[in-house]
Amino acid sequence: MRASQRRHRIVHVSAERAWALVSRPELLHLWFPGIVACTVEGSTRTITTGMGLQLSEDLLTNDRLQRRFQYRISGGFFREHLASIDVLPLDEGSCMVVYASDADPATMAIILGGAMEGALAELARQLEAGEGPAVDALDAAVPPRPEEG
Repeated sequence: MRASQRRHRIVHVSAERAWALVSRPELLHLWFPGIVACTVEGSTRTITTGMGLQLSEDLLTNDRLQRRFQYRISGGFFREHLASIDVLPLDEGSCMVVYASDADPATMAIILGGAMEGALAELARQLEAGEGPAVDALDAAVPPRPEEG
């Protein structure tokens, strides 16, 4: 039996700024509590949990126009799994980040719902503060803009 969970959070940064972080699959472990490491090879992300469990994820969509990121967890505790993260602009300085997950067995969707809530809280905390491991890694990867003069 399948189940779905969806969580959302208003983040007080531009949709472009939030998307810049959400769209970087290799930075997930820096804002998703309970995930301590991740690697990306091609269209596969491997995450490692704090308990040492490794899960493979198929990266399906990373659409900058729609600001939609989707992945599917392969195996592990899941018969089937699909997750989507959407970044929706509200105004110039805020956006809504929506994290949805469909899973079989249904109990895994319930567990993921709580994890998604924690991830959205941490994502918002770092983005709004303008600092934290994920924001620092994102900013380090972006070349500085030349000063206007």
